[in-house]
Order: sequence, then C-alpha cells, then structure tokens
Amino acid sequence: FGYGLYAMYKMAYGFGFGDMEMVHGAMHSMYFESAAMIVTLVSLGKYLEARSKSKTSDALGKLVDLAPKNATVIRNGQEVQVNAEDVMAGDIVLIRPGQRIPVDGIVISGHGYVDQAAITGESIPVEKEEGDPIISATMNVNGTFQFRATKVGDDTTLAQIIRLVDEAGNTKAPIARLADKVSGIFVPIVIGIALVTFIVWLVSGTSFEFALSNAISVLVISCPCALGLATPVAVMVGTGKAAENGILIKSAESLETMHKVDMIVLDKTGTITSGNPSIHDIVVFDPKYDEDSFLRLAASIETGSEHPLAKAIVLEAKARNLVLDGLENYVALSGKGLKAKLEGKEYVAGNQKLMEEENIFLSKPIKDYIHKLADQGQTPLLFACEDKVLGIIGVADTIRQSSIQAIRAFKEKGIYVVMLTGDNIKTANAIAQDIQVDEVIADVLPTQKESVVRRFQDDGKFVAMVGDGINDAPALARANVGIAIGAGTDIAIDSADIVLMKDNLMDVNTAYELSDKVIKNIKMNLFWAFFYNVLGIPVAAGVFYPLWGILLSPMIGSAAMSLSSVCVVLNALRLRFFKPSQESVQEKKEATKAKIQYTEDYTVGIEEHKEEKTMEKIMKVNGMSCNHCKAHVEKALDEVSGVKKAVVDLDKKEARITLEAPVENQVLMDAVKNAGYEPVSIQ
Repeated sequence: FGYGLYAMYKMAYGFGFGDMEMVHGAMHSMYFESAAMIVTLVSLGKYLEARSKSKTSDALGKLVDLAPKNATVIRNGQEVQVNAEDVMAGDIVLIRPGQRIPVDGIVISGHGYVDQAAITGESIPVEKEEGDPIISATMNVNGTFQFRATKVGDDTTLAQIIRLVDEAGNTKAPIARLADKVSGIFVPIVIGIALVTFIVWLVSGTSFEFALSNAISVLVISCPCALGLATPVAVMVGTGKAAENGILIKSAESLETMHKVDMIVLDKTGTITSGNPSIHDIVVFDPKYDEDSFLRLAASIETGSEHPLAKAIVLEAKARNLVLDGLENYVALSGKGLKAKLEGKEYVAGNQKLMEEENIFLSKPIKDYIHKLADQGQTPLLFACEDKVLGIIGVADTIRQSSIQAIRAFKEKGIYVVMLTGDNIKTANAIAQDIQVDEVIADVLPTQKESVVRRFQDDGKFVAMVGDGINDAPALARANVGIAIGAGTDIAIDSADIVLMKDNLMDVNTAYELSDKVIKNIKMNLFWAFFYNVLGIPVAAGVFYPLWGILLSPMIGSAAMSLSSVCVVLNALRLRFFKPSQESVQEKKEATKAKIQYTEDYTVGIEEHKEEKTMEKIMKVNGMSCNHCKAHVEKALDEVSGVKKAVVDLDKKEARITLEAPVENQVLMDAVKNAGYEPVSIQ
C-alpha cells in the first residue's frame, strides 16, 4: 500500500513534467488492489479457520447444552422449581419422563430408563432402580423416580468432563512444541530469503518494484499459520471425539503418547474382573461352628472392610438373613487382610501370607484346601482366632467378556499384556489361563505395584497402567500413561491421565486407536504445511522466472497461504468420523438384551403413562383484558414443545393447557412471561 502511494505521487510528478514514460511505468506499480486483496484473503482464511475450528469443539458444546436449566426438588413435602445450579447436595430431585438429570445422585425411589449416550457412549437406555447412580445431563426416557443429589455445581460428572476436555484441548502435545521450535527457526529463515530475493533481483538489473513484489510474495506465501494449526486442531478434535466415546483424556500429551504404549499392566479386581465377587465355597474346621454360624462370624469381622472380597462375604450373610455382631476394634493390613476384636476375642482374617506372619499354624489339610480353591480360580480367605484357623471362605470374581476381547485386541497390536494382582499365584494363574495374558505378577502389595511399573520402565518399556482402586494410584501416576476405570475411586481417577467412563477394557483399545489416528493426522498436517512452503517459496522468489516466466503475485500468494491453513484444519476435522475398529461383544449382547427389555417396558410404560401424557394443567394469568390478549397467551403456550392445546378463559383469568408430553411448569410460565403477561400459579 505504501509503495502504491509512492507510485501515485510518481505518476503525478510525471504528468506535471510531461514525462509520459514515467507515468506509464508508475501506473504498473499501483498495488492498492493487491494490498486490499491480501488483507481480504487473509481475513477470509482466518474466518474459515475459525469456522472449522469451532466445529472441533462440537462435542464439548453439545455437552454444555445438555445441562438442564431447571430442576424439580422436594422441599417440605412440596415440589419446587429451582435453577439447576441452586440444587444442593442432599436435595431430593424428582425426574419425570423426557426430563434431563440436573446433577449426580443416587436413586431412592421409583424406576426409569435413562439415556446415557452423551456421557458414557452407551447407545441403549440403562435401567435405573433404587440404589443406582444417576449421572448429570443424561435423559430419562421412561418412568418416574426420585434421587438424592450427591454431586452438584462444579463437582458433577458433566462439569468435570467439560473441564477435562477443555483443559486437554488447551494443553500442548510434545509434537506441538516441536512445531513451535521449527516455526521459530523457519520465520527468520524466510525473512532472510525475502531479503536475499529483493537484493538479488535488484542487483540483477530489474526494477525496484519487481524486486519488492517478489520479496513480499515470499513473505506472504510462507506465513506459518498452517504449521501452528497442524497440532492444536487435531488435538481438539481428538479429545472431543474421545469424550463422545466415554473416554476422558486429561492432556494433549496423554493423547499423543498413548499410541507409543508397548506394554499394558492390568489390575485384576474391578478391571479385568467385574469387581463384584461372590462366595463359592465355605470350609469350616472348628466343630463349634456350622456353615451359617461361621459365615455370621466372618461377616461380622469383615464389616469394617471396604475390600470387594469382604463385601461379598457381608452380602452373602445378609442374603441368608444372618444378624451380624458389632466390632470392638478393627485394623486393616493393606494387601494382606485385617485384625479385629469381637466379643473380647482377637481375630485375624486374610491370606496365607498373613497367617504365616502371625505364626498361625496351617496344617496339611488346610494347605490342601488353600491350593484346591486357588487352582479353581478362587481367592481363599482364612479366618483364625487364638492361633487356630476356624475356616476358609473361597471367593471368586467373574471375568468380564469384554476383558478377554480387549486383551486379544492388545496382543494383535503387538502390545505385551501383564496382569498385576495381590492374589496368590495359583488363583492368578487360573484366571490368566482364561484371559491369555503374557505375564502374571501375583502376591503384590499395593506399595509394590508402583515399583513393578518402574522396573518395566527401566527395561525400556513404554507402560500403560489400568486400575480402579486407591491401591493403584501410585502405579497409575508412575506409568507413562495411567488409565483409570470410571467406576473407580476418586484418588485413582485423579492419578490417571485417561479416565474410562465405562467399566470396559475395550475403551483402552479405542483410546490407543484414537491416539494413533490423531498422531498420523498431525504428521500429515505438518508434512503438507512444510511441503507447501518448500514448493511455494521458490516460485514466489521468482526462481523459475528466467526460464519460464513464472511469477507469483502477492495477491495469489495470500490466497494460497489462506487455503493451506484451511486445508490443514479440514484434514484435522476428518477425525470427527473416527470409529473404534472393534465393539465389545459383551456390550453388543447387553445392548440387544437391554433393547428387548427396554422395548417391552417402554410399551408398558406408554400404557401406564397415557393419562400423564394427556394430562391437563391450569395456569392463573394476570394482565389479560381482551381477545387479543387471549390469542397472544394461547399462541405462546401452543408453541411450547409438548403442549397439545391451550385454551384461555378471560373471565377466570386462567389458561387450561392440555399436554401430550411432560413439560416443566417453569417452561410454561416462562412462555407466558415472555409473551408479556404475568403467570401467577400453575396446577
């Protein structure tokens, strides 16, 4: 633009002195249109980039939009409409068909089917009954229930997902830092090339205008916008796509490094297995006890423990309607068992190692039973009092079908699979035979899991650790990639790099495949960004002009530069079409079964809720004085989704609303308020 002004004054000077040759020479150096077009094309490119980049956070935007604005809570025995952010922990929330769940909680009464697809990726609505957890932003498609709010505000699952995905999208992967370093070198080199271009053409005898035009073309076409976009856009799309599949990736580095994993270490309980063990055998050695009385004693001792095996014993005792005694004292021995005091006596409960440490004698028949149960894949729990073993309870956990399929998928990718467990080696080997892992490490204390992962890393392995409990937290933090099962403890989730919303190891396979796709996409973006510059700079510098007369105007260079950035973004957006290569067999079976059950229950539900779907509500409205007002209110209500028809009675100052689907009272009142009238009450 500055040189265009110079040319314009040069033309004026030529006209003033009658030098028409100067005028004709200067008129070809008027670059006003080029200056305007460069700014326009760059702005257009930025606009298209912004449009494309906005699509990368679609998954996140959809999640934000899922959060309902209002909630119905029960306070003082009355239904009260409140803003969702005003729901407090402990509130009883009422959910009807078609409503979204505002906060996390536990169902306390009623029954329903909840569509959790947006949060967990499950395609079939999940049945919810008393005691089941409820996730915020999911949709109740059928049934009515009440739940007690447990996590509200920024603590809800939805809020945590939004925060994690947003943070991951804003972090830089190592490969992005590489691109930044390259750009830091690339920019001064390009400026140098532009200066050399200008000087060479000037020295070679061409006009000042010609040399300047080529130098500007070099600067414009080599703008490294595409390099800067290559990584962050792909990372944003990748983390958003992971969230759609129920996988929360906490950082871009985790997303990048996941595909480098060549060893996966799996915790057994709650990861490979369902985490819901049950009692298979009860062996009593003390003649004072029969099976039920021994189980009652064992369950009383285990009431203080949170271990899944202990819970299995307590649940079995309750199922048999056995009354448990109260503990006087309780001491947990991590990875071994516990000591407890009951009715003045000291008891020890746990594995064989604990019995040996406590110098409790194990006779040959007892050891034979321990080996027999272990060979059957059961975990033998021994109960002793005053140096004497009273009995053994064999507890076994069920292996998830999806775990077997996932381990097979890992091995197909060349990943070495290790099972890590605190169980004895015989029990671990019995399970390992069914799931076909490459290595079993058993009898490991929680404090030793981290050292096992470190040992593998020292051997040059790139390790992913998958776990769900507090005892897995150090190992998850130590691993190159820590992966927590979503149903696990908060400590495990905090220690992990990736969180699986579903208890399904196939999602680890999905995370690996997504990481691989993202990195390939980034490398493709970087290659084309560099390749484009390698081709474009020589053309812009006029290298081919002496041979073939090929030149690149700054205007065309600007268009090409903008186009390269848009192409990089569009290439990254291809990740939105990512689909896992394999779907869990167990998920398919459960989905089919759930679909059949859901269809049956939904049909029954429709019959049960016919009256509710055609129910009427009466709203008292102030401010109506004529038929014009009547028409306004009726129109406002008729436009509300779920309203079949609204009829206003001017004399009674009320609107009778017929519903064909459940609609919250607040929605109806807001519609009338927005129409300019005052809703008083609704019933």
